[in-house]
Amino acid sequence: VLDLDLALSTNKPAALTDTNSTEQKSFHKSWEMSNRLSLMFMRMTVANNIKSTILVTDNAKEFMQSVENLSQYESADKSCAGMLMGTLTIIKYDGSRTMHEHVTKM
Repeated sequence: VLDLDLALSTNKPAALTDTNSTEQKSFHKSWEMSNRLSLMFMRMTVANNIKSTILVTDNAKEFMQSVENLSQYESADKSCAGMLMGTLTIIKYDGSRTMHEHVTKM
């Protein structure tokens, strides 16, 4: 089925030369088509608001790595925000300081 995963499962082949066999040329052609189609499908499915943050590349494997790196940062930001929101909702005024100090601490 078009070997769409070929570009994601194998590294980019070396540049073609006159001494390459027909099998190597065929593999290179298949890899290039797989890479082009994979990039096209991935770029079509990525949300518009995050497209500008993803590395611009012509390699599908590098594109996937860039998306993975962004998702790791995003999950770290979400966990930090969750922790801060949890702390904010738990803090209660205990009367040991002024209301101004309590609000500032929040």
